[in-house]
Amino acid sequence: MLEHLNANMFVFIIFVIFTGAALLSTLALFTRQSLLVAYILLGIILGPWINFISGDAQLIENIGHVGIVFLLFLLGLDLNPRDLLSMLKKASWITFGSSFIFGVISYLIARFFGFNFTESLITSLAMMFSSTIIGLKLLPTTVLHHQHTGELIVSVLLLQDLLVIVVLLFIRAFEGDGLTLKDFLVLLVALPTLLIIGFTMERFIIYPLLKRFDRIREYIFLLAVGWCLWMAQIAVFLGLSAEIGAFIAGVSIAVGPIARYIAENLKPLRDFFLVLFFFSVGAGLQYSELNLVIIPALVLAGVLLIVKPLVFRMLFRLSGESDEVSAEAGVRLGQASEFSLILASLAGVMMPTLMSTKANTLIQLATVFTFIVSSYWVVLRYPTPLAFSEKLRRE
Repeated sequence: MLEHLNANMFVFIIFVIFTGAALLSTLALFTRQSLLVAYILLGIILGPWINFISGDAQLIENIGHVGIVFLLFLLGLDLNPRDLLSMLKKASWITFGSSFIFGVISYLIARFFGFNFTESLITSLAMMFSSTIIGLKLLPTTVLHHQHTGELIVSVLLLQDLLVIVVLLFIRAFEGDGLTLKDFLVLLVALPTLLIIGFTMERFIIYPLLKRFDRIREYIFLLAVGWCLWMAQIAVFLGLSAEIGAFIAGVSIAVGPIARYIAENLKPLRDFFLVLFFFSVGAGLQYSELNLVIIPALVLAGVLLIVKPLVFRMLFRLSGESDEVSAEAGVRLGQASEFSLILASLAGVMMPTLMSTKANTLIQLATVFTFIVSSYWVVLRYPTPLAFSEKLRRE
């Protein structure tokens, strides 16, 4: 990754990225905008210039890939299987039903604008989910941990995270010449094997070590990061992706009592890689394709911004929730997901002959549009840490 760079140049690039992120984040906070949007815009602005001075067009993408691995690990820390099982009965049909509806709508829109079957299918898979990061970041802490609305939103997001594993496996299986017997064996054998390895090692090695040395913060940090990378490498060895291994590493730790402490103390690492990942998303947008996908992206984003809150509201009402709670939960879940960007990025790398740059740009641009509009919609109407009015501002 750094073969074309000396150490000073690499440090300079990191300096430019984070200085720019600080400046644009300040502007975003003044305008009550999501910081994720600021990082993406920074990538759009500075990405071509950094690629030019580095002489390596893959530099930002490679950095972003490391970010994906750690991002999925940290998101996995929020997926406690015990909590998932307790909320499964009520939220499962809402999650799966809504995902199916959004997938079908996205597929039809992509096909309408001339994308082929595979591109439309990947678009439909990418648009099924809501943003875990935006959904949780715009929830006040009191709502997140102590109110029923927060429980509903988290339960849907957790189940969507579980669906992501299946979708990542699906995309991984399409790498190369499509689904083969080996791919089915990977799906049937490799994932269970990885789960067994992960939870067994967590139970008999990771948990005892964390319990014994839980007062040494530096050790906890090193063990958590090492565990993430270890599981990522095991996944690659088994024929899966590093992202899946990192995600399962996070989930396995999530069952332990120290999971919340680890998640809190790894937030700086998460934020560091969030900046790099979303910067790489902006930098990876193909300017030559923007004029070709701007209309499809606006239509796709606009339809989802209208349909997602309405569908979630209807499904929550059918499950017995009040109209007020259903409406708020629907709006807070009414955007595309950071996983949409991850799936688009992975599909572009794994399936370059089946997934065009145009289709990749469509997913990325539509996702960014939903981030911007949904963030404004939430902060205008509901309590958030970034609300415009003092009446709605909640930490």
